[in-house]
Amino acid sequence: MDSQGVAISMVYPIMKTIVHKGFDTEQYCSYASFDAGLLSDVEARISAEELVRLMIAAAHYTQDDHFGLHQGEIMEFGDLGILGYVMMHSRTIAESLAAYQRYNVILSSGFNLEWEVQGDDLLIRLFLEHSGQMSRHCVEDMASSVYRLIGRLSNRRILLNEVQFSHDAPSNTSPYTPVFGIIPKFGGEDNVLRMSKDVLSYSVMYSDSKLLGVFEAIAQETKDGLMPASVFSEKVIKWMKKCIPSYFPTLQQTAESFGISTRTLQNKLKEEFTTYNDLSIRVRKELAMGYLKKWEYSVGEIAYVMHFSEPSAFQSAFKKWTGLTPGQYRTKVMKELTERSS
Repeated sequence: MDSQGVAISMVYPIMKTIVHKGFDTEQYCSYASFDAGLLSDVEARISAEELVRLMIAAAHYTQDDHFGLHQGEIMEFGDLGILGYVMMHSRTIAESLAAYQRYNVILSSGFNLEWEVQGDDLLIRLFLEHSGQMSRHCVEDMASSVYRLIGRLSNRRILLNEVQFSHDAPSNTSPYTPVFGIIPKFGGEDNVLRMSKDVLSYSVMYSDSKLLGVFEAIAQETKDGLMPASVFSEKVIKWMKKCIPSYFPTLQQTAESFGISTRTLQNKLKEEFTTYNDLSIRVRKELAMGYLKKWEYSVGEIAYVMHFSEPSAFQSAFKKWTGLTPGQYRTKVMKELTERSS
């Protein structure tokens, strides 16, 4: 199965939106010169360029210059397939967004998101994992659907402090206010949704730990079927863990240990759809979560073992990874252990 490109299921929301607007999908397929037979092949994948073309064609066919924006506005969990069900049964918004990051390759090998906390704000950045700029309709679909799903997951009205798009403003910007509550800034460096950092800790209304286990197992199996064997990255992870707690290896030190250049190391990891920075975060996160389950280690000691400059830096990083402070995570683990034993 080709791991590149976009799952055919990404075309389903286009068809749903066309019907929602009162148009005929067969006529649209003819208009867009698209083989509708592909829609019945669940394993089919199309190129990202083809998805962009179909979105633009749908905008022209329906005469809606904001087609992507409106498509995202009616997005449902089912439109994301198994990824949507993992998100729906995650415990918090932070865990749901992490699931989106982890399994988004099932839908598309290019589009993804990342987030960071800046002061009191949460910034969610939408991006292409490979070089190139996201098309206007695709990025607006992604932005409005992510915003909608966060609201649906938490069953709360989420106020946006800012929406930024890298593309230029269209001639009519009024349709953005009903969707986001504000007019976006256009022509920026990134595609960003900015909201309160408290959103990360919001509980997911539909959360069910048993169903999450079932759906996550299916998602992981599906992802494994798409991805090449991550043999080299697993070796790098083992190397990193072996170095701790003596020191946390740099990119240069890791490359030297494998007898290759840093460029070769980065290219080999890129072939397995990851980066050295991603692996560093994964290792630190996994080890930190393990240490926090051992009550004899203080947060300060764990920060020292993880080679953070100070405990506050560790606490900030851990909250970015999980949406919880180390102390909150320990409390949650303690509660779960108590519930299991009772």
